[in-house]
Formats: sequence, structure tokens, C-alpha cells
Amino acid sequence: MTVQAVTPAVPERPVSTWTGWGQWLALATMTIDHLTRYVLPAGWELGWAGSSLGRIAFPLFAAMVAWHGLFNTRNPLRYARRILVIGLAAQLPYMLMPRASDAFLLNVCFTLALGLAWGAWLRDLLARQRSGSLGSVWLAAALAASLSIWYLLGEWVEYGHRGLLLVPLFMLALHHLHTAGETLAERLQAVAMAAPLLIVAGLMNSSDMAKSFAVATCLAILWLAAGAHRLTPVVPAAMPRRLWLAWYPGHFALIALWLWASGGLG
Repeated sequence: MTVQAVTPAVPERPVSTWTGWGQWLALATMTIDHLTRYVLPAGWELGWAGSSLGRIAFPLFAAMVAWHGLFNTRNPLRYARRILVIGLAAQLPYMLMPRASDAFLLNVCFTLALGLAWGAWLRDLLARQRSGSLGSVWLAAALAASLSIWYLLGEWVEYGHRGLLLVPLFMLALHHLHTAGETLAERLQAVAMAAPLLIVAGLMNSSDMAKSFAVATCLAILWLAAGAHRLTPVVPAAMPRRLWLAWYPGHFALIALWLWASGGLG
């Protein structure tokens, strides 16, 4: 009698309907953050909105980038290039925003695109190591080189070193939560892979309120990856693609125009 090897079941690609809701929420919370920071008078005392609702935006953008990079695109690097194009279009109006420091800084699209490229590269690197086509010495050298690049780039991008970590850590956590089996050991391993993401999300913020909103956003995404994505209904009004691509540079351009007209750039 011939015994056939049992092939492990490959998890189905997760449903991505939640990202339709995520797009609207990400743009809304980002806009609230920027309006309270750059446009609305300080006397209105609305800084709490940026420290609460505004802290949802970046983890949510990072989660959607990681999700699409893992599950919805065959070419994460091409996806990263599209994000960079938006970042290039937004860089000039972004540089016109008033800041405490005059140091040159690349906007968040660069943070997201570089994080996605790094995460995709690390994933491919580890897959080659598991297949035996890459030795442990070369793996260690490649990881050390990538960490050196991360250290250098962290000074030049919005959200800094911790921001660059968020997309790769999301990719790590989402992958393990989605592919985790039914045994306790597999579930515990998936939870362990999610812990670094939550730690970094908390460390990125200073106030307790900001930490809470950022970590809660990450927990909601992890819950989706663990299976709740199947429960998400389709958004009634899908985000128009042109609006999604144009909002980030466009809203900065409008804010810069408002600041110039009101003398805020003088």
C-alpha cells in the first residue's frame, strides 16, 4: 500500500474589505491631526484631537500598506514605488508646514514606502535562507547591512527609526496571525510575533492618550488578521481612486495656501 505525503493546507488569502473602511478613517484622522496642528488657532484648545484621533492615522496607513504588500500584490516593490510618487508630489507643500525644527525631513510616504521595501526584502531573504539557497553567514551580513541603512535613514524620515519599523513589524505579525494553526504553541508563537509591533507603536508616542490610541489601532488590525476580516462588510461608498491618491499632497497644498493667505508662512 502506498502512503501519500500530506501537504499542509495553505491559508486562503484573507478578505480585504476592511481596507475600504480603513481608507476613509485614515484620511479623516490624518486630516484632523493636520488641521489641529497647522490650521486651527491654539486658543481653541483642540490639541487633544491630534493626540487621540490623530494617532490612529499612521498605524492605520502602515497596516494597510503591510496588508496589501503581503496579501494583495505580487510585486511589493512596485507598490512601494507608487507610494514614493505620492510622497514626491507632497514633499514641497509638506516642507512649507511650520515646525519646531528646520531640519530637512521626508514625509510619511517615504517612511511607508521604505518600510514596505525593507519588509518585502527581509521576507524574501528569510525565505531563501529556509530553502537553503542562502547561508547563515550571508544572512547575518545582509541583516547587519540593512540595520545600518535603517539607522542612517531614520534621521531623514517622518516618525524616524520607529516609524520605519512599523510596516515590517506589521508584515511579521499579520503573516503569523493569518497562518497560525489551531495548536496552543502556534497561537502563542503568533501572539509573540505581534508583541514587537505593539511595543514600537507605544514607544512612538509620548502621552498616555496617544499611546493608547496607537496601540488600540494596532490591536484592531491584528484582530482582523486573526480572522475577523471575514466579518467586515463592504463599505457602502468606496473611496474614489483619484481622491485616495491626491488627498495627501492636495490637503498639504491647501493648508500651505491657507497659511500663506493668513500670513502664517511669513
